[in-house]
Parts: sequence; structure tokens; C-alpha cells
Amino acid sequence: MITSHMNGYVQEASGQAKSHRERAVDCPGEEGSLVKSPHCSAHMERIQHYQEELRKRREEDSRGRHDIDPNASLRLKKLSQNPKVGIDNPTFEGKETATKDTCSQDPVVELEELLQALKWMQQCLTDAQSQQDVELIMQLLAKEDFRNAYTIYSAVSQQMSRVSPNSPLTAQAQDLCLEVQRILQSSQQKEGLELKALLTNPHLQALMQAHDSVAGQEIAEENVTQYLGETVKLVRLEKTRDTPLGATVRNDMDSVVVSRVVKGGAAERSGLLSEGDEILEINGIAIRGKHVNEVHDLLQQMHGTLTFLLIPSSQIKPAPHRQTVMHVRAYFDYDPSDDPFVPCRELGLSFQKGDILHVISQDDPNWWQAYRDGDEDNQPLAGLIPGKSFQQQRESLKKTITDKSREHQGKVWYAKKSKKQRKKSTSTLSKNTDYDDILTYEEMSLYHQPANRKRPIALIGPTNSGHDELRRRLLSIEPEKFAVAVPHTTRNSRIHERNGREYHFVSRPAFEADLAAGKFIESGEYEKNLYGTSTDSVRHVINSGRICLLCLHTRSLRVLRSSNLKPYVIFIAPPSQERLRTLLATEGKTPKPDELKDVIEKAREMEHNFGHFFDSTIVNMDPEQAFHELRRLIDKLDTEPQWVPTSWLC
Repeated sequence: MITSHMNGYVQEASGQAKSHRERAVDCPGEEGSLVKSPHCSAHMERIQHYQEELRKRREEDSRGRHDIDPNASLRLKKLSQNPKVGIDNPTFEGKETATKDTCSQDPVVELEELLQALKWMQQCLTDAQSQQDVELIMQLLAKEDFRNAYTIYSAVSQQMSRVSPNSPLTAQAQDLCLEVQRILQSSQQKEGLELKALLTNPHLQALMQAHDSVAGQEIAEENVTQYLGETVKLVRLEKTRDTPLGATVRNDMDSVVVSRVVKGGAAERSGLLSEGDEILEINGIAIRGKHVNEVHDLLQQMHGTLTFLLIPSSQIKPAPHRQTVMHVRAYFDYDPSDDPFVPCRELGLSFQKGDILHVISQDDPNWWQAYRDGDEDNQPLAGLIPGKSFQQQRESLKKTITDKSREHQGKVWYAKKSKKQRKKSTSTLSKNTDYDDILTYEEMSLYHQPANRKRPIALIGPTNSGHDELRRRLLSIEPEKFAVAVPHTTRNSRIHERNGREYHFVSRPAFEADLAAGKFIESGEYEKNLYGTSTDSVRHVINSGRICLLCLHTRSLRVLRSSNLKPYVIFIAPPSQERLRTLLATEGKTPKPDELKDVIEKAREMEHNFGHFFDSTIVNMDPEQAFHELRRLIDKLDTEPQWVPTSWLC
């Protein structure tokens, strides 16, 4: 059985996960696969105590009072316990006095004192140069322009040094007014009637509304107080139908804890919810003791203003920093519905090999948050994708299991090997599990080719797929725009051939030296002569302002991509077997069924092993349509930027 430590849990990968570890609060998902967390007796007692306090509070709120009792309202009780609340509101008492003491001196008096100090200093100095310097400073202080400038500076400094108001004590003045009105419903006393009339005045109600609007923006983390022996904070969020809240929750014993804040949601935009916060109430509804499924169903029905009562996370929060978006190309297919390790299946983002993903958060190294290119407008919340290191570990583990399974199946064959051969096989296996060799993501950047430096076009495809015919057609129609790289060869030139036009004719030692130096994109031997296409030949075509057309074997793509030529790779895929037979018949070819099958299988093999190198794919159903699609892709390079590996631009 395979276990993986992730997000503080140990998960088992025996086919299916036991349960979801997190639940998106307002995303649809499966219900039956979730299992409730157990409750311990100590936490159950806390829940009962908490619910009893809530019951008492509701009974007191519904009971009419002749006098205003601070304990009749939870909000009034909190405000009455604050020593800085009163008619005189001595919030700034002492601070303003200190400000006046430090900033009330007249600028003219300060300058006079400074002049006296300089005169005393001048008498103490012995050398002439220092006395001359002091004299220059005294002349500057005596100028009217300098005195005016200093007066302005002093006024600005006094203004900036004034004490700013404290954070608001509550962001719910409107609700507080309603609670007081409810308490005063049965009151017949003169003071009660006057207060009731005051609270129902439209001007005061507008003032309370304006207060809450401002306080809701400023209160944030500062609205922290004591409630039932816990340090809590009140948070208000606006949840609309078109903007999900964007948070996941998990059960921690009887508690419901914010597990993840997802980019793009209301929670992330407000900055008021943090990972690790425990949710006590939502709009007055107790949350402790509820399962994440119940919290999900509850929030699904809620819209508008949501008021959260939270116990802030005790985790030390890192300093806020500007998130940078990383663009990557995926080199594997991913389906979250088949992944037992994804912490929240509803937020999992599916993608295919070759898709461009915009990674906007790597706070969790195991599970990045990302958007798929082109889906940003239709995907309000970021999705979860496996982090690079995490995916590499999984792929390495999967490969190790596969290799061991093969080794076990072929143990009779392995037994016949010598010790030296078995040691070599083990060494090869160890090298293959190196994480750097496991392709997961490659960082990408947008690149727009210069008008005078066109990217080479590499056409890839199996024999009889039509890629070579497409290249010849481009060369014949527009020879001034397209060209091929002149290959190198070690054979002797013929009468009609000229060096540098048909071939670069070189000696065998020179060819082998260039081959060892890595100067050839591809090379081979035919009838005891060496042939090859060099990067210098391709670069010569590029420097001439034309587009270099290449028809290469797939194994040459690694060399081509490692150069600084920035190729654009197009895979020419064959159609179905019957359609391929018809197309080849028009060219006078009569391939056997096995040959047609080999073309299809070879294409699938190319796409499986090298598909991550392909920038585009054209299925050659019809030669005319394929040619126009090829022209469209090439012309698009002049008008639209393309995603290329970031390493190409360094």
C-alpha cells in the first residue's frame, strides 16, 4: 500500500481515497464519498456550552425590556466592556497633548535658536575653512526664501504627525440600532421613546449605513475581541451568485476550519479570511459540530452579506508579497476525478498534455492554483493542479513500481544475467528515477518573432503522412519566402553540383569533428557517405529573412529545441486508415493493409513520445485543406505572439 504525506495527513492510495480532506463551500460535488470526522468528549462539552450560550442570548433578545441593559445584546455587551467608549470619547486624550508639545513650536523661533547655536559654534572653531562654512550656512538661514520654505515644511510635518483615528469598534452599527429598537419595543419611558425616535430618524440611519460601509473596509483583522473565552474576529463578505466565495473547509474534530483560500473568489479579494481560521458562526448560525457537507449546503443557499464569527488562525502569517503568475505547458494529462490525492475534488482542474496553464499561487507546494489558458473568463475560481515536485515524486514512484513489476515478471530472464549485467540494470533504473528527467511542466513566455528573423518551421510526421509533399509545395509556390537548409555531405560533388548550393561538401574528418561538437540537428550515413543538416545552415536561411522549412525525425527535436533557433513544430498526422488508402491511391500508390496500419501506429507513437514538443497538429484529411491550414499557422506567427519556453528568451 502506498501512502503519501500531504497537507498534514497521511493518505492511502489503494485505488480510491478514503474521503475528501477539504470541501469547497460553494461548489457542487459528490456527497456520498465524504465521511464525518469523529468527536471527542472534551470538544462535545465545548459545543454544548457554546450552544447553551447561544440559546440564552436569543431568549434575552426576544424578551422586552423597559431599560436598556448592555447584557441584552451581545454587541452592546462587547461595547460596554470597552473602556474607551463614552460620551466624551477620550480615544485621543493624551495623544493630542503630546502632539501639541512636539509640534507647537514656532518655526521662526526655531530658526533663531539655530542661528544662535551656529554663532556659538563659529566662535569655538579655530580653522578658517570651518568658520567660512558656518558663515555660509548662517547666510542661507537669513534668506527670506529659505525661511518661507521652512515654515511650509513645519506646517506639513505637524499635519503628518497627528495621530490617526483608531480602527472602528464595530462594523455593524445598523444591526446594533435594530437590536436597541427591539429592546425598546415595550418601553413607555420618556427616555426610551426619545431614543427610539432618534434611532428611526432617516438621517441617523443613513449615518449608520455610511459608518458600516467605511468600517467594513477598515476593520479587517483589527476587529478582534473576546467571546466565550476565545479570541475571535467578525468578518463581513459580499457573496453574489456570479462570484463564488472561493474557500475550502475541513473538519478538525468538532471544528470547521478554513483550509484553503482560492484565487478569484470573494474571500481572496477581501483578504479577510485566512487559512487556519476556525468558523464559529455564519449569519448567527452556529457552525461548530457541523460536517463540511452541512457547511457546504448552508452556504449554497446564502447570498448577499455574510457575517463570519471566526477564531483567527494561530499560524504566523508571512509578510504579504505580490504574487507573480507563472505560465507553464503541461506535459501530462490530468483528471482530478481519477486522483485520490487531490484535497478538494470539486476544485480540481483537468487538462491535457500541451495545455498552457497560468499558475497564480504556489503557496501550497503540493497543489498549485491555476487557470487554463483561454478559460479565465469562464472560470471564476482558480483550479487545483499537482505541484511540480509532487507530480515528479508520483511519476517516479509509479515508474519504480512498473519497473519492479516488469523485473518480477521477467525474473527467470534476469536470473540468467551475469552479476555485471544486473548491476548495470540497477544503475540504469536509478538514473531513470531522477526527478529532473521526469517531464511535468515547462515554464513558458510569450514571444513575437521579429519581421526580419523568422522562426524555422519543422514538419514532423511518419512516412506517407504528407509532410514532405507540403514542404515541396510551399517551396515551389513562394521560393522567395521559403527555403531549405543546405545539408552537409562527405561524398564527392557531381558535375552539375556546386558547393554551398546543393550541398556543403566537406571531408569526413571535418564532418565528424562538427558532429562531435554538436553542430548537426540530424545526421546519418548512406552508402558509406555521411549526410547532415547543421544549425549553421538553418541560421543562414534565417539571416536571409526567409522561413527555413525542415522535415525531421522526431529524435532530432531535442537537438533542435536546445539550439537558439526557436523552431515552430507542426505535426502532420495521417487520417483514418481508409482515408489514407484513398489519398495514397490518388498518388498512384497501392500500400498493403499492414503498411497503412504501420503509418497509423507510428503516428500514435510519435504523438505519445514527442507530443509535448508539438506546437500545432494538422490532420491531413484533405491535401488542399491541410495546405491552407499550414499557411494559416505560418502567417499567424507574424501577427500573434506564441508561447515558447522561457529558457529560449534568457
